Amino acid sequence: MRGQPGIFSVFIFIFALLIDLYTFRGITTILNSYDNRYKIYLNLGFWLVTLIILVWLIWFYFSFNKFSNQEVYKNVTLFMGFFILFYVPKLFFIAFQIVHDVVGLTARTVSLIFPKNSDISNHAVLISRSDFILKAGILVASIPFLSIIWGIWKGKYNYNIQKINLGFRNLPKSFDGLKIVQISDLHLGSFAGHPEKLEPAFKMINELNPDYIFFTGDLVNNISSEAEEFVPLLKKLEPKHGKYSILGNHDYGEYYNWPSVEALKENMTKLFSFHESAGFRLLRNESVNIERSGERIALIGVENWGLPPFKQYGDLKKSFDPVKETGFKILLSHDPSHWDAEVRKFTDIDLTLSGHTHGMQFAFRIPGWRWSPVKFKYPRWAGLYREGSQFLYVNIGLGFIGFPGRVGTPPEITLFTLQSS
Repeated sequence: MRGQPGIFSVFIFIFALLIDLYTFRGITTILNSYDNRYKIYLNLGFWLVTLIILVWLIWFYFSFNKFSNQEVYKNVTLFMGFFILFYVPKLFFIAFQIVHDVVGLTARTVSLIFPKNSDISNHAVLISRSDFILKAGILVASIPFLSIIWGIWKGKYNYNIQKINLGFRNLPKSFDGLKIVQISDLHLGSFAGHPEKLEPAFKMINELNPDYIFFTGDLVNNISSEAEEFVPLLKKLEPKHGKYSILGNHDYGEYYNWPSVEALKENMTKLFSFHESAGFRLLRNESVNIERSGERIALIGVENWGLPPFKQYGDLKKSFDPVKETGFKILLSHDPSHWDAEVRKFTDIDLTLSGHTHGMQFAFRIPGWRWSPVKFKYPRWAGLYREGSQFLYVNIGLGFIGFPGRVGTPPEITLFTLQSS
């Protein structure tokens, strides 16, 4: 096996082994007070998980190129779910283990420096022998463990409606109260064989009775055929006036090893036809004017534009120029990086709708605050952002890919109500 899958397998193999060797040392400390029978069972259970991971990775390494595309996705998804379930909690535990080890090292150092001071020495030894910190680590690690189980089992189907009211001085009066639903990142291949899993979300969308539905990219994971069984369901989305869509990075089929350029072109042609069959007007670096009572607003749709390694198919100038004289403008652009790189700098577009980040499908949330590791790659990773009179909204997606769950990032349907202020 060659290339990125092989490098990834080797990296995860080494990472998992190092994590488990260090974690096991902390687990052993906790188990010292247990009966030997229980220690044997717990030790066997611990290393059984490691063995499954390592054997799985070896199998991947030697068998990856033999899988069909759908088999690759299923196997990677199962692996990612299993791996994240056991290794993310271990990282939480390791944080406490490091503290425990630092405290122990400090205690031993104090004992060496003050060997005759019995009070300090005894206190230091007492601290070094305490396993309280490690037990606290086990307790804290159980929180992400249980959260991940819930995220895989229920969280990825826990559809959530975000309601956003936005006022604009330049919004024509006839568009006051305009209702727009944004959905993004369906990744239909992740629901393969189970269209019914999306039916509750689509019912929720129709019950919102929007004027328009905008889809901001990533209809599929890799190949257009993933969308075919979902076309009848997509057709059931019924806004009052229209459905518009754009392409995301996964829609171009570039993560699949095509036998020829012609096969890739045929794949894209089929994808375009699925958008049309589902009733969506696919905007590919183009714009349209939406009219109401003699007034109009502009809707602009660009192809995917991302920071490297993502390619930049989006042509903002080509899309923007035909409607630059229209007073109020909405842009659909899959990757939120585009907003800071080009949109804010070179246009007066009022509202940009993006997706792409998924919130990494893993975030910490408390009322009024949320954080995800994806913030290091995408500073604008979820929700509403504003600079001057321009707004960006990042939808964290309705589907999932890779990790077969969502933790702290419920699948999102966004309802915008635009007001003329």
